[in-house]
Amino acid sequence: MPTPTHLDPRLLRAFVVVAEELHFTRAAARLYLAQQALSRDVRRLERELGAELFVRTTRQVTLTADGERLLPYARRVLAAQDELLGAFRQARPLLVDLNSPGLVTGRRVLHRARELAPEQELMARYESGLTWAAGELLAGRLDVSFGRFAGLEPVLRAGLDHQVVRYEPMAVVLPEDHPLASLAAVPVDALAGETVYAGAGNPRTPEWTDLARRLFEGRDIEVAAPAPMAVGEEEFERVMAKTRTPILAVVDFPAMPRTVLRPLVRPVPLSAVSLVWRKGLVHPGFDALRRAAVEIGSVEGWLRRPVDGWIPDIDVDMLKT
Repeated sequence: MPTPTHLDPRLLRAFVVVAEELHFTRAAARLYLAQQALSRDVRRLERELGAELFVRTTRQVTLTADGERLLPYARRVLAAQDELLGAFRQARPLLVDLNSPGLVTGRRVLHRARELAPEQELMARYESGLTWAAGELLAGRLDVSFGRFAGLEPVLRAGLDHQVVRYEPMAVVLPEDHPLASLAAVPVDALAGETVYAGAGNPRTPEWTDLARRLFEGRDIEVAAPAPMAVGEEEFERVMAKTRTPILAVVDFPAMPRTVLRPLVRPVPLSAVSLVWRKGLVHPGFDALRRAAVEIGSVEGWLRRPVDGWIPDIDVDMLKT
């Protein structure tokens, strides 16, 4: 008889329990099986191995020499299977990219998800931009990120899925002595003649630079030219203080020394922030993350767009699909 290439672990478990009990009725009770089904499984294993494993009489059941030889191997196989299943019952950490430590939207969703699923480990990562994070998502080194899905290249979007979390109002960071700093809110057209930093040249955030270009188009507002990327909050603040360049931001952007944050108005530009993940992702913590986004969005009105709200046409079209 040819050597089998595959053995069902269920058959091995049936064999081991019978070998330990040397009694089919007691073994069937341990396995929560009918005795007839247990006997059928043992006979199937014997057929697949081409060996008799038990001697059965009306008074007793004993192992054959082949049964004695199989028993230690079967126990090792079942122990390895139990170890594997045990490892995956405890889900691995869900790796959640929040872009930057100071941004509020992703952090609030993550904190609420941790409350909804305290038994899960949801670990924060900071990749600084969705384009960079998208590559990490597709490579399996991250699970979830936040950002402007429509700003990704089609080749990246093809392997990802998203859920809109918030239409986040945009703002501008100004030096505290800038002529517009005295305003409570800055009309977009008031930036005419200005050069505004929007991450140009940063390979991690081209989706943000693209959003800025679309907003500034036809308004005589320039996107600041690419410059060496400042890494870390302290270095970013130092460079911005040195150049005194206004920065395109969102209303929850963290405070920087010697600057003011002003919302943009007329229109109110919106950044469509999505929860983004690779297609096929399955994780109990991910379910909690999606629920948290819906819950907070409903309470905070994150998906209500103001009457004079503005988002690019490409984003509108993407959100319809």
